[in-house]
Amino acid sequence: MLRCVSIHFNSRNVTKVIPLFDARAGAPLPRPPAAYAAPTGTLTDTHGRSLRDLRISVTDRCNFRCVYCMPKEVFDNNYQFLPHRDLLTFEEITRVARIAKDHGVEKIRLTGGEPLLRKNIERLIAMLATLDLDLTLTTNGSALAQKARMLRDAGLTRVTVSLDSLDDATFRAMNDVDYPVQKVLDAIDAAAAAGFDPIKINAVVKRGTNDHDIVAMARHFKGTGRILRFIEFMDVGASNGWRMDDVIPSAEVVARISAVFPLEAIDPNYPGEVAERWRYVDGSGEIGVISSVTQAFCSTCTRARLSTEGKLYTCLFATEGHDLRNLLRTGADDAAIAAAMAGIWSQRSDRYSEIRTAETAGLKKIEMSYIGG
Repeated sequence: MLRCVSIHFNSRNVTKVIPLFDARAGAPLPRPPAAYAAPTGTLTDTHGRSLRDLRISVTDRCNFRCVYCMPKEVFDNNYQFLPHRDLLTFEEITRVARIAKDHGVEKIRLTGGEPLLRKNIERLIAMLATLDLDLTLTTNGSALAQKARMLRDAGLTRVTVSLDSLDDATFRAMNDVDYPVQKVLDAIDAAAAAGFDPIKINAVVKRGTNDHDIVAMARHFKGTGRILRFIEFMDVGASNGWRMDDVIPSAEVVARISAVFPLEAIDPNYPGEVAERWRYVDGSGEIGVISSVTQAFCSTCTRARLSTEGKLYTCLFATEGHDLRNLLRTGADDAAIAAAMAGIWSQRSDRYSEIRTAETAGLKKIEMSYIGG
């Protein structure tokens, strides 16, 4: 049964009904305190993991149809994306981010879909920049050349560009919209010219598709100051046809590169960093590998994800989220939202990558294009 609380405003006695139970996620939300005070102390989950990172998806749309994320056979011309009214407004996003900061969040990453498709995204960045957090964005690069200067001026701290191959034919096949690799390379140069440094380059590696380009990509970015990171092909969502046989273990990626350009392991930049860092022995830079399939890092995961329509997810591989938009749009004060977030995180027990099996890999999980990478 849906339990509610009525809140009355001034003499007009206007009633707002605020649900204390998320019917779609099946997760109880804590009762709102009487007045808001910024939370104190560290918020931890059932495994003692703190909340430090918030990834915010600003759109579920993308102009690429990457085979590992939004394959055309699923995301075709008839696919129903979210209507604009369902998306969180910039004000709502900023409000959640501000409350998340009170809970210990230090870093926000804007994702999608393709976040640069969200109209006036630079205005959102300017609003978030007032929170004085590490503010980053991941993009496929298609609109980055045109927007890089505006994003930087608005207060974006860093940018990560997805680039799965330097081979033009391979790249066009992987993005499946015939987009040329040179335009992404030009966008990376434009981002550097706008003052972004360092720029990270993310490459999802799929066996038999683009693994032939691993060393070539390392060679291209070696010595440039840009950090290339290789990501294991993951079983996110239920649309990408994931098979374990398609995964190139990060250890193999490192071995292939090190055979040509010797590498040595280096310490993470901070606790909970997802990428394992390796630097070239000759001092010409570093690479990273993200091994969520073969070397799970669940034990140090500090990330929560806010979906395009305002659901909070505590794992990239989640099957359900917790509805914050309803609280935002039914008159809940900051205390209620803060309590909801605290309740969700304190009950978190996710460790999907540590317990992955053939059965769990087949679960109907949230699509990456909806929740963000």
